[in-house]
Amino acid sequence: MSKALIIGAGGVAGVVIHKCCQNPEVFTEILIASRTVSKCDAYKEKIEKEQGSNPLYGKDVLTKISTARVDADNTEELIELINGFKPDIVINVALPYQDLTIMDACLATGTDYLDTANYEPLDTAKFEYKWQWAYREKFEKAGITAVLGSGFDPGVTGVFSAYAMKHEFDEIHQIDILDANAGDHGYPFATNFNPEINIREVTANGSFFENGKFIETEPISIKRVYDFPEIGEKDMYLLHHEEMESLALNIKGIKKIRFFMTFSERYLTHLRVLENVGMTSIEPIEFEGKQIVPLQFLKAVLPDPASLGPRTKGKTNIGCIFQGIKDGKEKSYYLYNVCDHEECYREVGSQAISYTTGVPAMIGAMMVLKGLWKKPGVYNVEEFDPDPFMEELNRCGLPWKESFAPKLVD
Repeated sequence: MSKALIIGAGGVAGVVIHKCCQNPEVFTEILIASRTVSKCDAYKEKIEKEQGSNPLYGKDVLTKISTARVDADNTEELIELINGFKPDIVINVALPYQDLTIMDACLATGTDYLDTANYEPLDTAKFEYKWQWAYREKFEKAGITAVLGSGFDPGVTGVFSAYAMKHEFDEIHQIDILDANAGDHGYPFATNFNPEINIREVTANGSFFENGKFIETEPISIKRVYDFPEIGEKDMYLLHHEEMESLALNIKGIKKIRFFMTFSERYLTHLRVLENVGMTSIEPIEFEGKQIVPLQFLKAVLPDPASLGPRTKGKTNIGCIFQGIKDGKEKSYYLYNVCDHEECYREVGSQAISYTTGVPAMIGAMMVLKGLWKKPGVYNVEEFDPDPFMEELNRCGLPWKESFAPKLVD
């Protein structure tokens, strides 16, 4: 029986809120906090209408919900909020730019911390863990736990890797992380998660890990076609992604890691046009006497990902293909999840992209609150025992599947 502070009120936060309330025996009370408190209130009202009538939320025990306004860029405001509510864990589903201020507030108040994406500076598209790993000694001395990247990728992909290492391999030599979205929201151009983060990620240089170092590539310059279970052949492109950085350190025997994400030609065509006219730039420009960032302006005019739920049809497929050695023999193994956009919307009112991030965030927090992932310091998810997390994936809506003879990427 624990209290959780959920910072953020976007699409992913909505899934986390729903899922916490579906597990009231763990999450006795939650506080939803955001700069826009009306969004927090809307989630509170929606859940309270469902509690007591929807069997997913139980009958005898219900999670108590409250809301508050907070500026997640302001550490002092965060400290005041945490001291007032006294949560057992802070679940950060705000923007990646705000990770460090929230971690500072958790240090000041002695509160456990969890997020879904690594810190990014506002002024540069750098996706690295170095800023948060610098907090390891501080969290250890404070006796509190920080879990980094407990979404799907990063997140479940790390748990999948730890599970494969524990149960299927003596050494893993190669990991290919594949993220496919076969959903259709009907818009000519929209992003399925925060447009600013999505476009920064796609337009940055790609990279892959090989033989102890990262090798950079031009953005969207390496393409493969892969036949995904349940969704068919899709074009996918090599990107840099933060979980490669931690997996390179934590997986025994690793020699190569790549991350691929699918994009339609329509999406890439729109993105190229926006890039050519400077709309994806993160450099401030002056407009009518004010400084604006073109990418932030673009985010403001694109559809809100949280609004895509009722429009999106189709499925996602996200997983890892592992190659390595077991008992002296070469082995390939594929762990993945297939998630249906329409089923997600029926359950929690979101599309599958938010669902596949929000469910693992709730599970990661549950692991800490139950003491299963509780140890002082700053950790990535693959550094913990994967088995209880894998069990909760099956129970909480993201069942995993496996293949022992997968088609390889190359």
